[in-house]
Amino acid sequence: MIHPTQQHDRSHFAELARNDVQLQNLSAEDQQRGRLYLRDQHVARYLHKQPMDDEALCQTLLAALHPAAECSVLGLQISFHPTARLRMLRVLSEELIPTEIRSLCVQAAEALPQLRIVFVDPEELSYRSFENIIPLDRYFDQAPLSLQLTQRKKLQPSGQSHSFQLEASAETKRALEGIDALDLYVKPLNASTRGGERFIFHSAKLSEVLTQAVRSALPKRLLTGFSHVNPVFRCNRFEPGDDKFHRHVDTPYFDAAQHHVSRYTLILYLTGGAANPALSIGTEVALQTISPMTCVIFDQSLAHEGSAYQEGRKVFLRTELVFVDKTVRHDPDIAQLFAKACYLTGQSLFLPELSRTADDYYQRAARAHFAGLSDEDRNTNTVLIHKVFRGIHFVTNGYDFWFPKGHLSLTECAVLALLDSFNCKLHGAAFHTLCRSSVLETADHSGPWITQFLIRQSQNERSEAEPLCSVLDEESLFPSAESPSGCCCPFHSFMRFDASRCEEIIDLYQRAQQFAKSRIQSAPIVLLGQQIFLHPERFVIEPGRIHILSEDRLTPVNFAACWNFGGSPDNYIDVAAKVEVLQPLVPPILYVETEGSFHLMFDFFRNSFLTKLHQYEVPVPFISDVDPGDAEENGKTPWITAAKRARQRFRKQSGSESTWWADSDAPLMSELFPTKSAKS
Repeated sequence: MIHPTQQHDRSHFAELARNDVQLQNLSAEDQQRGRLYLRDQHVARYLHKQPMDDEALCQTLLAALHPAAECSVLGLQISFHPTARLRMLRVLSEELIPTEIRSLCVQAAEALPQLRIVFVDPEELSYRSFENIIPLDRYFDQAPLSLQLTQRKKLQPSGQSHSFQLEASAETKRALEGIDALDLYVKPLNASTRGGERFIFHSAKLSEVLTQAVRSALPKRLLTGFSHVNPVFRCNRFEPGDDKFHRHVDTPYFDAAQHHVSRYTLILYLTGGAANPALSIGTEVALQTISPMTCVIFDQSLAHEGSAYQEGRKVFLRTELVFVDKTVRHDPDIAQLFAKACYLTGQSLFLPELSRTADDYYQRAARAHFAGLSDEDRNTNTVLIHKVFRGIHFVTNGYDFWFPKGHLSLTECAVLALLDSFNCKLHGAAFHTLCRSSVLETADHSGPWITQFLIRQSQNERSEAEPLCSVLDEESLFPSAESPSGCCCPFHSFMRFDASRCEEIIDLYQRAQQFAKSRIQSAPIVLLGQQIFLHPERFVIEPGRIHILSEDRLTPVNFAACWNFGGSPDNYIDVAAKVEVLQPLVPPILYVETEGSFHLMFDFFRNSFLTKLHQYEVPVPFISDVDPGDAEENGKTPWITAAKRARQRFRKQSGSESTWWADSDAPLMSELFPTKSAKS
């Protein structure tokens, strides 16, 4: 049903849309009304499954309206409303959302007002942000959880699978059954191989009570090394008639640092029903009917599938049992296959023909964790993607990167592989959006064929082009300060005050420069607008390997000053530029050099754990001749404010309290403004 206000907006914008000039010159009020209208229409479609009242009008407005504010969270630009580019719905905790748009973001669920809906650009996604993991810890804090697993039943003689009945308190049942009513479902990335909808959530509390229940319910012989139930859950929903979840093996959880590996899948059915079959496991188990609150636990090496109920909604939670195992071995070929699967998943958002291949790679890798890779899996040709960036042709599958020799150094090849793998941003644009990409239709995936292909594609295209990367002229970013004139502050200098000649402002300016310069100098890659700069000394090349050095820890700097009137020194230090720096923490990049190409091998998932990349802005200072009264009255400290904001963004991206702005025991302000005791 259309709200009367929405009906009015629909008529208003439909009238404006008849005239392109009017639509391109909307007043500020109409722009905001249009954003709110689009927000409400898309939220209703995504969360409440309501059709838009005018699909064509919404598409017209999407093309005409831009984000109300530039905001970035977890490496993704976000908006409270959809745009032509920011069109994928995400659910975030409100504390992650900048205050300038937080109040305009719709609540995702009535029971969880702290969860808000934002829109992101799917082309900015990388393996770090494919999945939207929603925090539901507060949801389960609303009631005490009490449950146990009873009526254990062996589903097959080997004991690889068991079923249980979940006995829970009334409060716990209401909380579990209420998960479906949150209505946070979205189509999964691999929708082509599975039916229904799902969302992923995190709950340490639900994990804790299930861990206790599993310890009490499973046979002791299966509990050796058992650590906990994974606190990340998948909530799946199928309606009658939905396509089934096709036969698959669950990808095991693995944390090399903790020696954690999952061995068993846990499925908790919140609703009951019948299907043919509702769940099949391996070759011996086929459950035709499932009762509500049935829990099934089975060995993760077993392939399984499930169909929608013939009548009624099918809702279940899926997670895994995590064990401590220090004997896990590593097969680099499995890691390669998994890396390719992750990469192709991202590419499949815009090259849909890659979706089934990515899922196939996931399945091969999942099976191999338990049975090893077969000869067929090791020798299977992989999909290749041909990419062109600024006239540079390269071929990749997410693990292997081939670059033609002639216009690129080996270091520049490593930079491109980094930018592509992490989908980094150049002047606000995701790297993948700056590339032309196409799937190579060929049965020949050999190195010689790829080399010849690249040579043909690259002929004459970059013969007169500038180098891809340059060495940064840091002096141009950090010009020397003027010589001090002896003036101390506006109050004592009267009409002769010159901020650029004030000794105390110069002192703070130089410290701010040192602060920013240290961060920029420690970065292997610096992005300034559309330009890519390198610190060559941060790339160490040895035969067959490229090492990329990450940042060093920095020594705090101190500052003490006296100031009387007309603002303070930090009112006069403004931001000259914001420089993106990349601090990749990655394993060595392997490479092979042939006559015509460089072949790089880049495995971010080595040993099955994720590596990290920190990309952040460094505000570069300059002395501004601002109006002292305005600066003091409004408390303007532009560079300090930008530095604080950058620090907050870094913390949100890294999930860490330690920052690149300072040593762990020396926060930003104490680096620039120490206490008197510290000064003395």
